[in-house]
Amino acid sequence: MADISNRVFLQIHCISLDFLLRVFLTMDQWLNACVATERAVTVIKATYFHKEKSKRIAKIIIAGLLIFIIGTSIHDPVYRRIIDEQNDDEKRIWCIVTYPRGLTVYNSMVQTFHFLAPFMINVVSAVILIATKSRRQTAVQTRRTYRELLQAQFRQHQYLFTGPVLLVILGLPRLIMSFVLKCMKSKNDAWYFSIGYFISFLPPMLTFVIFILPSKFYKREFHESLTIYLSRMKRHLQFNT
Repeated sequence: MADISNRVFLQIHCISLDFLLRVFLTMDQWLNACVATERAVTVIKATYFHKEKSKRIAKIIIAGLLIFIIGTSIHDPVYRRIIDEQNDDEKRIWCIVTYPRGLTVYNSMVQTFHFLAPFMINVVSAVILIATKSRRQTAVQTRRTYRELLQAQFRQHQYLFTGPVLLVILGLPRLIMSFVLKCMKSKNDAWYFSIGYFISFLPPMLTFVIFILPSKFYKREFHESLTIYLSRMKRHLQFNT
C-alpha cells in the first residue's frame, strides 16, 4: 500500500474493508442456508404454509443474523493496525491483525462455525425435502416403492447437494487462510495469497449458476419475473415518449 500516501484513508481501509468483506461473505452463506430451510419448511407444511408469516419471520431472522455475525466478528477491526517496513530498495505498508492467544482460538472456532454450519443446514434441509416429497408420493404412486421414489426425487433435486458442496470447496481457501495467514516474504508470495483470497468471492457470484439454472422451477420463476419486469419497462418507456 506504499503507493497511497493518505494515511487516514489507509487506516480506514485497513480497519473496515476486510471486516466488511468478512461480514458480507458470511451473511451470504447464512442466507443460502435460510433459503434451504424455508424450502424444506414449505414442503413439510404444504398447504398450511403461510407466505406472509414467512416474510415477517424472514425479516426478523435477517436482522438477527446480521447482529450475530457482526457481534462474532467485531474483534477483527479492534486488533487491526498499520505498520511500516523499510527495506533496502523498497518501502512496504502492511495492514496486519494480531490477536491474543485466547482470541486466536476463538476466531478460528467462529470462522469454522460460520463455514460449516450453513453447509450442514443446506444438506439437512435437502435431505428433509427429498424424504418428505418421496413419502407423500408413495400414497399416490402405489406401484412404485419408496426407494424408487427417493431415487427419482434425488435425481430431480441433486442440485440441492451439488450447490452447497461446490460453495464449500470454493470457500475453503478463505478458511485455510484464516488459520495459516502470515506476512508475505517476497513479491512472488502475492500470487498465492491473491488467488486464494479472490477465489473466496466466487460463491456469491455463482449463486445464479449454482441454484437457479439447474432448477426447472427457479428458471421458470426467473423467466416469469424477467418478462414482467421487461413489460413494465416497456410500458414506462412508451408512457414517457
